[in-house]
Amino acid sequence: MSSVEIVQSLIEYDQALWRRAWESILSLTEEQFTHELPYSHGSIRNQMVHVAAAQARWLRGLKEEADARSFRPQPGDYPTKSEAMALWEATSGDLAGYVSALTEADLEQVPGGMRGPVWQVLAHLVNHGTDHRAQVLRALHDFGAPTFDQDLVIHLWRR
Repeated sequence: MSSVEIVQSLIEYDQALWRRAWESILSLTEEQFTHELPYSHGSIRNQMVHVAAAQARWLRGLKEEADARSFRPQPGDYPTKSEAMALWEATSGDLAGYVSALTEADLEQVPGGMRGPVWQVLAHLVNHGTDHRAQVLRALHDFGAPTFDQDLVIHLWRR
């Protein structure tokens, strides 16, 4: 398996588990979705907007787009589950498209304004996603919504 295929499978894992998380999130009421929690970014809504915004910012940086650092969607601009999910779907689709076109050489490139190569940023996005997904899964559990294990190896073996 090539480095590109490994990175693509890690991003696919991250996106697949976020889709599962959204399935659980959609079972919440709007009040549960925006209920302020005393950890990290607060409500599940805030967490989901944060993850989507971070993915979008890093991706814009990888593409060397001028607005990479200034793109900062605010949770209040996404008051409902459907609006926040639309933001996530857009950024997820952009990321999937970017990753699908990568070459081995692309992974080693250091985009302008970044300290490390593309592969490190993509690995960070997966790690960042796992961290916040764990926080969201805990909140979902507390609300009585369905949750799941997020082990990478189990995801890979089921594919």
